[in-house]
Amino acid sequence: MPAQAKDILVQLLLHLGFDTTVEEHHLEEGLLLEVKSDDAGRLIGRQGQTLGDLQYILNRLLFHQDQEAPKVMVDVGGYRASAREAVVKKAKDAAEKVRRWGDIVELEPMNAFDRRIIHNALKDDPGVETHSVEVEGTTKKAILLRPKH
Repeated sequence: MPAQAKDILVQLLLHLGFDTTVEEHHLEEGLLLEVKSDDAGRLIGRQGQTLGDLQYILNRLLFHQDQEAPKVMVDVGGYRASAREAVVKKAKDAAEKVRRWGDIVELEPMNAFDRRIIHNALKDDPGVETHSVEVEGTTKKAILLRPKH
């Protein structure tokens, strides 16, 4: 794990004018840097967009230093945890519709992080399969849920 990930994030936030503390958590899926700030709303941004951008920039900086550097997840005030729960609930509700009615359900366009959460949440579901599909006029993809045959 790159020891400098936390330091780089702290410096980046300082340069952006944010007074924060950052806690480091080592998880199964990698390193989580949890940011605590009085200005959490601005750091999270609309629908987590700023938080996602911050995480992307940090990972690009780390990758630039070491191409073998593992991905680092950044969270602000527990936003990712609660957003993850909401995405998983949406996936399970959609899967229930697929099982009940046998119809294909398309979820709204979302970023790769949220799509990965949904694919993982439903990967062991015996009655539903998930597919990411391009959405015309956007860089995002949507997820189609359909019955497994």
